[in-house]
Amino acid sequence: MSVLSAESLGRIAREVAKYPPDQRQSAVMSSLAIAQDQFGWLPGEAIEAVAKVLGMPPVAVFEVASFYNMYNLAPVGRHKVTVCTNLPCALSGGVDAAEHLKHRLGVGFNETTADGCVTLKEGECLGACGDAPVLIVDNRRMCSRMSHEKLDALVEELRK
Repeated sequence: MSVLSAESLGRIAREVAKYPPDQRQSAVMSSLAIAQDQFGWLPGEAIEAVAKVLGMPPVAVFEVASFYNMYNLAPVGRHKVTVCTNLPCALSGGVDAAEHLKHRLGVGFNETTADGCVTLKEGECLGACGDAPVLIVDNRRMCSRMSHEKLDALVEELRK
């Protein structure tokens, strides 16, 4: 019996159907995202279940999950904020934005606020260097040109 819900298995099956039968492993990234949607993060059992569904060795699925920062290999807060500190963003205020968030939230990178609301992560390139400093909230919402005022407003919004 799989730890993945019937809904998750159905969603994964729809992703797998997009590829030729001998290329089902191509659905690994979307399958991991689906498993993460179910659990909020990717426990080992979820990685193993995705591997079984896709006919891949669990270590190969773990390699994908551990390479991309959109996957959570440990529990995170209700919101995950990933700040780009790659060189172009760093030169355009990314490090300052990260330091402001650390101070405002009272946490460092890879830590979660005491109330469980926000986990702060450091990210590599988010693909929006011209809009630096940038961050992404919950792997889905890009925030650009983040001044201290915009960062403070974001923190207040996430805490509601």
